[in-house]
Amino acid sequence: MRSSSYSVLPARGLRAVVVLALAAGLATTAPAAHADTGNAIGSPVVAAKPYMGWSSWSMQSSKYPGLNPDGDYSYLTEANVLGQANALAAKLKDYGYEYVNIDAGWWRDQDWKPEFDQYARQKADPERFPRGMKAVAHDLHAKGLKAGIYLPVGLEKEAYNDGRSPIWNAGGCTTADIVYDDLRTTNGWDSAYKIDFSDPCAQKYVDSQAWMFADWGYDFLKLDGVGPGSFKSGENYDNVADVAAWQKAIAATGRPIHLELSWSLDIGHAADWRKYSNGWRIDTDVECYCNTLVSWENSVDDRWADAPAWTRQAGPGGWNDLDALNVGNGEMDGLTKAERQSYATLWAIAKSPLYTGDDLTRLDSYGLSLLTNREVIAVNQGDTPPAHLVTASDPQQVWAAKNPDGTYTVALFNLADAPAAVTADFSALGFTGKAAVRDLWNHENLGVHQNKITQALPAHGSRLFTVAPKGTAVSLTGYEAESGDNTLGGRASVGDCSACSGGKKVGNLYLGGKLTFNDVVVPQAGTYQVRISYVSGDARPASVSANGGGAVRHTFASTGDWGTVSTATVPVQLKAGTNTLTIDSGSDYAPDIDRIDVPKSS
Repeated sequence: MRSSSYSVLPARGLRAVVVLALAAGLATTAPAAHADTGNAIGSPVVAAKPYMGWSSWSMQSSKYPGLNPDGDYSYLTEANVLGQANALAAKLKDYGYEYVNIDAGWWRDQDWKPEFDQYARQKADPERFPRGMKAVAHDLHAKGLKAGIYLPVGLEKEAYNDGRSPIWNAGGCTTADIVYDDLRTTNGWDSAYKIDFSDPCAQKYVDSQAWMFADWGYDFLKLDGVGPGSFKSGENYDNVADVAAWQKAIAATGRPIHLELSWSLDIGHAADWRKYSNGWRIDTDVECYCNTLVSWENSVDDRWADAPAWTRQAGPGGWNDLDALNVGNGEMDGLTKAERQSYATLWAIAKSPLYTGDDLTRLDSYGLSLLTNREVIAVNQGDTPPAHLVTASDPQQVWAAKNPDGTYTVALFNLADAPAAVTADFSALGFTGKAAVRDLWNHENLGVHQNKITQALPAHGSRLFTVAPKGTAVSLTGYEAESGDNTLGGRASVGDCSACSGGKKVGNLYLGGKLTFNDVVVPQAGTYQVRISYVSGDARPASVSANGGGAVRHTFASTGDWGTVSTATVPVQLKAGTNTLTIDSGSDYAPDIDRIDVPKSS
């Protein structure tokens, strides 16, 4: 039974760089008089747009020949950081890249032995950073850049000092007061004791670290190993209180410091990450920890599967962090040119921070062109929303965002290991007829296209367009999954769903469960872009067929949880008049179905 008819224009290892901007309401008073305020006074709101810059982790963690000649992580030195900063200032600053982020190990020697001050705070290793961290930040500011620094969450075990170390500016407080009596551990590596924020001394400790960074002149903090997430679960690994304490401590300094969270955060706490930080990693490390910086399979390609559920969480003040963008060094990156462009395309349209981990002193010409394409950067930095996955999560994908000016940002991806054609059907975007198309990577107007764009793409290839509609809004007919006119098979059943359009959904589509819409009416035969609204806490497959014909198996990306509805558009061949449309789990587990929406013309 037709429920509605309407028109619509669719709207790792030890490391994690999380650059989460301060929450709204950040204090605007200046830091203490002795602090190196750098360029903080009068700066724009933190994380109003995704940050851009460079991070040290990719090179210091790589096995690429020559990067770490004195042992693992030996690349991390003051000289190397400032060398990269010089290259960033010369080559990328004019395009918006400004953060230079120093990652894990700045307080540890080459044998990974840490240094702490008398107040249990991390202290720069004198061989890696002989002038100290304040001097480095000062030099970065002198180049017109911003300085980023790193900490793991919790009180590092080596800083505990049998509970005897006093807490700075907190009379009577010691390290024994700020952790649990049983010394339970926390963070992604269990390298720290969990801080007990029921004791006021605990906040004082975080305050002392924040004031230290503000005094040194840092503009960014990556807080790593944060849970829930980082592949740990349970109360010991719930660091929401830590993140809240850091937000409070940073605000009290009066210095705009971007707070980024890492790594592979739990989407079930997305509201907490957004409330207390300016950015959050959504996935594991992008680095392969091999003889290149990254590889396609480990783990660049994971982002296409994991990003869709997070899309709705991003916006001014807090962004989904897809991790480092290593596309500038060719052989060192470990990727083909097609893979490098696809990597950069997804990061841009997802509104991820754009920070590279490449060696900026030896960017190749192609890498430099990827990192400095102003039209692509504008997609990431402008007022366009993050793109969402329009199609099913299959090897050939279309991602799109409707822009405030009525145009669409449209990306085509071929994630298969062989060349394939990819089509963006305009009706799947929300309009029919003609549209003007511009190729953003190649700065080329492609003229007016009718109803769709099709491109032949190499393995792991992509294209990125701006599409300006000249046609009309697509008209859709909606069909509710729970309608009594439908047929349920196997274990399929109707259940409640507060997020679903009719307050109901069809679930239990597994091991032979199926849902058939019996009265899908269209005026003419053709291929229709059917929009399926579904709920699925993880990625799940299902077969879609019409009129008992050949079924096509599709993968539906996770919606993030079992209470959120997402959509995927799939092509279905329908005949003129009345059709049946079946969604079948087969021998697998399929998503729950809210409804389908069918265009009134093919």
